[in-house]
Amino acid sequence: MARVRFIGPEPVTVPELGDRVIQPDQLVEVPDERFNGYVCQTSTWEPVEEPGAAKKTAAKSAAKEG
Repeated sequence: MARVRFIGPEPVTVPELGDRVIQPDQLVEVPDERFNGYVCQTSTWEPVEEPGAAKKTAAKSAAKEG
């Protein structure tokens, strides 16, 4: 799952996230395949962790240990 930050001025309800109420400056996990649908709305969402970033980090840690 990717992560984005809501940078809007007021709380919003996001139907795609199960009608969750998202507060300003809140970090939210979104499905990887929907990441671009959020971050293209530059006045509302900003990227925090791109799709697959956690997987890459875990893989690098495992490689360092091995």
